[in-house]
Amino acid sequence: MKIYPYLNFDGNCQEAFEFYAKVFGGKILGIQKYGDAPPGDEINPAWHDRVMHAQMSIGDAMLMASDTPPDWFDKPQGIYVFIQIDEVADAERIFEQLSEGGEIHMPMQEQFWAKRFGMLQDKYGTPWMISGAVNQCQ
Repeated sequence: MKIYPYLNFDGNCQEAFEFYAKVFGGKILGIQKYGDAPPGDEINPAWHDRVMHAQMSIGDAMLMASDTPPDWFDKPQGIYVFIQIDEVADAERIFEQLSEGGEIHMPMQEQFWAKRFGMLQDKYGTPWMISGAVNQCQ
């Protein structure tokens, strides 16, 4: 079994995915828009340029996403996407890049369980927890 985060956006999924690919060094495997549906499928013209499904590989992980139909978007709440990073420098770089234009909930700092840990919501509304160089449990 595998569990993958599936993010929803309000019309800016492709922009967010291209940003995440740069930040994480990910590879976008595909982006399908509602307008790409086969002829005969009834697609609301307002949905034509919205992303129906996007998929990205990041190392051995997968990130998926889509735009919701107009007026269906709900801001994420009660969850974070947790990223575990081995190197402190990489964790700090990713935290800094994701926080640009967003909101820092907890600054990146040392914790008893990790050399660095921080929480933020990026400019697309996605909440992230970034953890770098986890300390071994005693």
